[in-house]
Amino acid sequence: MSKTVIIASTDRGVALGNRIRTEFPKSLLVSTRPHEQATQIESIAAFLENNFSAFDTLIFVGALGICVRSIAPYLQDKNSDPAVINMDDNGRFVQAVVSGHVGGANDITRKVAAAIGAQAVITTSSDLQELWALDTLAKEFGWKATATPDMNSVISLFVNNKRTALLLDIKDKGTAYLEKSLPIFTDVYYDFQQIDLSQYELLIAVTYKVYTINIPVLHFHAPVLHVGMGCSRDIETEQLEASVYAQLTQQQLAPAAIKSIGSIDVKHDETAFIALAEKLQVPFVTYTAAALNTQQVANPSEVVMSKLGVHSVSEASAMLLSGNQELLLEKQKITVPSGKKHTIAVALDSQVIRKAVVAIVGAGPGDAELISLKGKQLVETADLILYAGSLIPEEITHYAKKEAIVRNSASMTLEEQIGLMEEHYTKGHLIVRLQSGDPSIYGAIQEQMTIFDEKGMDYYIVPGISSFQAAAASLKSEFTIPEVVQSIILTRGAGKTPLPEHEKLNEMAKHKATMCIFLSATIAKSVQEQLLEHYEPETSVAVLYRVSWKDEEIYTGQLKDLAQIVRENKLTLTTLVIVGVAIGARKNRSHLYSPEWKHTFRTGKALKAK
Repeated sequence: MSKTVIIASTDRGVALGNRIRTEFPKSLLVSTRPHEQATQIESIAAFLENNFSAFDTLIFVGALGICVRSIAPYLQDKNSDPAVINMDDNGRFVQAVVSGHVGGANDITRKVAAAIGAQAVITTSSDLQELWALDTLAKEFGWKATATPDMNSVISLFVNNKRTALLLDIKDKGTAYLEKSLPIFTDVYYDFQQIDLSQYELLIAVTYKVYTINIPVLHFHAPVLHVGMGCSRDIETEQLEASVYAQLTQQQLAPAAIKSIGSIDVKHDETAFIALAEKLQVPFVTYTAAALNTQQVANPSEVVMSKLGVHSVSEASAMLLSGNQELLLEKQKITVPSGKKHTIAVALDSQVIRKAVVAIVGAGPGDAELISLKGKQLVETADLILYAGSLIPEEITHYAKKEAIVRNSASMTLEEQIGLMEEHYTKGHLIVRLQSGDPSIYGAIQEQMTIFDEKGMDYYIVPGISSFQAAAASLKSEFTIPEVVQSIILTRGAGKTPLPEHEKLNEMAKHKATMCIFLSATIAKSVQEQLLEHYEPETSVAVLYRVSWKDEEIYTGQLKDLAQIVRENKLTLTTLVIVGVAIGARKNRSHLYSPEWKHTFRTGKALKAK
């Protein structure tokens, strides 16, 4: 947790500092003015002499000149200085003073300004232009940055809008962000050979390679390389390290991009492997012979099989570590100066390969704006979008890029849908299958995933907001009320598809939980009869038709009237029934925000000054 000190110069500053300290758990408020809400200090200069390096964030409340003169003796560079923020004691302006990016002062400035309704003052050029903060991207996305000639020169070119080429050799969360927020003076590439470097003054590469070129380059090395190795017993540490680095240099692979090192379990105590892993700050992983023999390698060795019982150590280890059957570097046999030998193979992490994938995306309950941010981003970038028009609003597909193929699957068989997805999959496209609500709740995705597994198609699931959650919002209800009801049951009635014996509605009703009943409007009378076996007739009930859609209809009443409500309003498909005492309840209070209740962010304890 960040350590924050708020330094107030006036009584008004103390009052304002006390307001903002709630945004910073365990923060310290100090002042030269005697005040019951602040720790009194003799002078700001004396306090900073003993405490400047003890805090990650310093917030001055008072004149900017006092702030600047006070911190000047202790400033070193942006990589080590704490975040310094200054605000006037009227609370009108909050300004980032030092370490706007690396220390996070810009973000803290915005946070404080939002908390008190002040104007945030940010002077960093990249922020004002809404450009990438090149000096913090590596930390944000887990990369390692190397700039040529240096970071300041690269940043200068970038904030002055010089033509920039962005090369993305991998695909991860960070590259998705870069693609989405591309500056107008930057062009994106996925193959280095396609870049005409004469057209650019800067190259930014998110990569596992090292590019030596005649223009400034900023490498963001992502941890994506998995190195498999075997060696002679007690190979010299320095010689192994030199050999590995030489191999990587020869292949233009960056040591900074290594994510793990692997070998056979009999090498678990090999000093040279352990030392190399420690230097690179990556794990050293070993595998049994049985595990290694599960891999089909390019260069099996009968010699290794006769000695260790495996066809391969280096290649098989790299494959297991990476989840990738293709190698960037096939097994190399190297003899170091001492005469001892080692092998090395390198594979790229399968999770970062830019390839075809199917995203099963929860589209939400109906309102196009209730799709998750990640789901919306996938729809915006997808090459093929499949959606059931009767369950998913067409407005969601309006997020799609103009060249995307968008198909309503309502009239298509499962086989036709899979055939279309396969066609795009072979082209390396991003395929989005939109599912109503959350895919895990009556989403009928199991049969699709079975086929994807059989065909070896990569896929993943993005959760969505379920209609039962949208129903709680529309009803302005919390479905779990302290000391009244703490469970929610999601279920359906037994219609054409029977229920397991232990999941019949009358069995579920015994719990008297908040019950959300899907797909059951056509059997409302049967549902009512089964629930009345355990719920009181006067129990609150809500019937929601196409909840969150533009034509949403909501009916409330008592359980004894459920069938009548459904019948009189002619409700059939896309109807959700909610039953339970939580509907509309307002009386009970949670302990969470009680003054007597202490927890991680409200302990009643404060930091102390030295």
